[in-house]
Amino acid sequence: MNKQPALLERFALRISNWSEKWFPDSYIFALLGVIIVSFAAICIGAPVQDVASSFGNGFWSLIPFTLQMTMLIIVGYVVSVSAPVKKLIQMMARIPHSGRSAIVLVATTSLLISLVNWAVSTILTALLVIALAKRKELHMDYRAAAAAAIIGMGATWALGISSSAAQLQANKASLPESIYNLTGVIPFTETIFLWQSMLMTLILVIVSIAIAYWSAPKGDNVKTMQDFELDFNEEEKTEVKSTRPGDWLENSPLLTIVVVALGLIWMFIEFSKTNPIIAISSLNTYNFVFLMLGLALHRTPRNFLNAVSQAVPAVSGILIQFPLYGSIAFIMTQALNSEDLSLSHYIAEFFVSIASKETFAIVMGIYSAVLGFFVPSGGGKWIIEAPYVMQAANDLQVHLGWSVQIYNAAEALPNLINPFFMLPMLGILKLKAKDVIGFTVTQLVVHLPLVLFLLWILGRTLSYTPPVL
Repeated sequence: MNKQPALLERFALRISNWSEKWFPDSYIFALLGVIIVSFAAICIGAPVQDVASSFGNGFWSLIPFTLQMTMLIIVGYVVSVSAPVKKLIQMMARIPHSGRSAIVLVATTSLLISLVNWAVSTILTALLVIALAKRKELHMDYRAAAAAAIIGMGATWALGISSSAAQLQANKASLPESIYNLTGVIPFTETIFLWQSMLMTLILVIVSIAIAYWSAPKGDNVKTMQDFELDFNEEEKTEVKSTRPGDWLENSPLLTIVVVALGLIWMFIEFSKTNPIIAISSLNTYNFVFLMLGLALHRTPRNFLNAVSQAVPAVSGILIQFPLYGSIAFIMTQALNSEDLSLSHYIAEFFVSIASKETFAIVMGIYSAVLGFFVPSGGGKWIIEAPYVMQAANDLQVHLGWSVQIYNAAEALPNLINPFFMLPMLGILKLKAKDVIGFTVTQLVVHLPLVLFLLWILGRTLSYTPPVL
């Protein structure tokens, strides 16, 4: 019984060590993507000047989506580190009575909150792990708890309302023309709120929690936070006295109250005049709700600004990489050869040749999962994949909304072993990827076949509807 986990953990550690040693920054993958796609476009006969024009024309095509994704991360972080949320975390940390039940609490929190906001899930669950780890009587394995904190990013986040692909497809203003012409607008009711998608989410939540519970070490195998010799005792902050009128405004809740009141009135009007599901599917509305929540929770402008300054470093990758993803999408769809065919046409043709309507979910699921390990960006990768994935879906007459969910469910899987998405959580917990990878690979080994099966069997209940442009 002890041999298999040891073998699995050794395998997982090798993956982690290899990726930490050989994987460059994700920005390098974006640059390589531009070069590879440009070379491929030239190989199919597209003129070099057309490839260069597509690169330049596409570079700024994602400005609205880039800002929306940036705001999503910032407001998610701001909400997570607010004083009321920290108090809530302390209350939650008093619930468990054993190490394993504590890990179940972390996993459940991660899975459920990631459905609403993956940024909140990542930060909040990391803080919850620390609060639980301080309770020495729980004898909780710190590594297993940290792994449980990332489960939401590897299982459910892309199936919830913060899904980058689903959000992009539901917002015409954010959709690049190259994708819109293939799919039209696909509302949440045709993606994350399909009953098939919600059933798959429920199954993944139950299975993930069960794995987290049964894979948690017991007895002498437990390694607590104290074993890592970590200290998370916060220094008491002394309140800075206001010495000028500007300081008083920064430290007074007055301005926040007025702005949040205006925001609440707008939200009431917005959610009253349309279906709430349709309203929240707008990235602008979604971010606005969390921004107002963050302002309210921090009370004063100074507290809010301090939280924002802590969050900003986390968005540098999006700001510098998304323009390159926009260029990649344009090169794939706008650089045409003498037959007026683009690179995305040939890739779609290839997938149509190796897949059928019956096997589309499995083929595209595996492809999206593998590519997701090398391009760790849900929204950026969808912009790359969508032109040929959705063209293939149209050609094979696969439900377009379910095609988005195939991508969503599969692309989340590599997050369980990719250090990129673990970094914010690992930084807070002062751990390395190799400390948690054994537990996350255990999740991946079960999730991969389960997700592919669910995508295949549930997809059979849906029929194709042409895009409405």
